[in-house]
Amino acid sequence: MPTQTKENYLKAIFSISRKKDTFSITELAAMMQVSKPTANSMVKKMQENGWLIYEKYKPLKLTTKGFKVAALIVRKHRLAEMFLAKIMDFGWEEVHAIAEELEHLQSTKFFNRMDEILGFPNVDPHGSPIPDKDGKIVKPNYLNLTTLKEGQSAKLCGLTNSSKDLLLFLNKKNIKLGTILKVQEIEQFDKSLKIQLGKNKTMLLTFDVCKCLLVELV
Repeated sequence: MPTQTKENYLKAIFSISRKKDTFSITELAAMMQVSKPTANSMVKKMQENGWLIYEKYKPLKLTTKGFKVAALIVRKHRLAEMFLAKIMDFGWEEVHAIAEELEHLQSTKFFNRMDEILGFPNVDPHGSPIPDKDGKIVKPNYLNLTTLKEGQSAKLCGLTNSSKDLLLFLNKKNIKLGTILKVQEIEQFDKSLKIQLGKNKTMLLTFDVCKCLLVELV
């Protein structure tokens, strides 16, 4: 059974491995905000558990076993976030810190019951997919808002970045999951987008904000 520290490393590795198959100890150390020797020591322990493929001077790779263990930790975190948002009415900007603590509970029955109460959701409050009981995960085929053309409309379905600052910004703009965004105009100079919400409300969103928004066409 992973310790809390190992669980945090596995969750970080899971995040990296969703973007690419292999990664370096330097990348892992940066993500965990620890020194390279500290990360290297943990990597060796994780190799002993059969979670990582590690060879000196070569990129790291999650094993099938490691991926499942990591996915189940992510499952606990995202289920906790959804429970806090849907059942306890926490804001989507509030749930992450609390879920960071809940994810370390070692009770499969507890989280399966939580899943059942929620109605077996596929995504968390930020639109990120929730792994199933076997650690399997289906990545939604969303588009980035920056890829839309003028005149196209899309529904906000997820985020590439669920930082508190971004979530608070979206709250101020009254943008949430399910919001319909229509691209009225694309500024050629900086690629910012003039967006229409509803019938009369329009706003300008910077390219940096738009690239954090995942949508599907409507």
